[in-house]
Amino acid sequence: MKYEGSCHCGLVNFEVVAEEDPEIEYCNCSICSKSGYLHLIVGRDNFSLNSGKTGMEIYKFNSGVAKHYFCKVCGIKPFYIPRSNPDCIDVNVNCLDTPPKNMRVIEFDGRNWEQNAHKLAHKSRSA
Repeated sequence: MKYEGSCHCGLVNFEVVAEEDPEIEYCNCSICSKSGYLHLIVGRDNFSLNSGKTGMEIYKFNSGVAKHYFCKVCGIKPFYIPRSNPDCIDVNVNCLDTPPKNMRVIEFDGRNWEQNAHKLAHKSRSA
């Protein structure tokens, strides 16, 4: 299925192709819990940024591997390149115009990331 999404102000628009009943991660790490991020990890070929590339900034922290893209205007982070799966795009389900009807939400212990990152390896093409 194709899902459309955007940041709050609409400057950043994207499309993502995913299953009708995708596995979604709810992470308790410091950044996800504060921002209310719900993770839909897809291959890069299943993601298309339609507009807003020049209106985005990148935030990196800790290891600097993950690239958190956010809108310069409204501050919303609609997607990022995850440290766990750097060959993928991680879309915030809360930024989809119409989220998948049959999401399977899985709790992920991101506070203890090092011990749990292997649980996301199956989402990468290189896994």
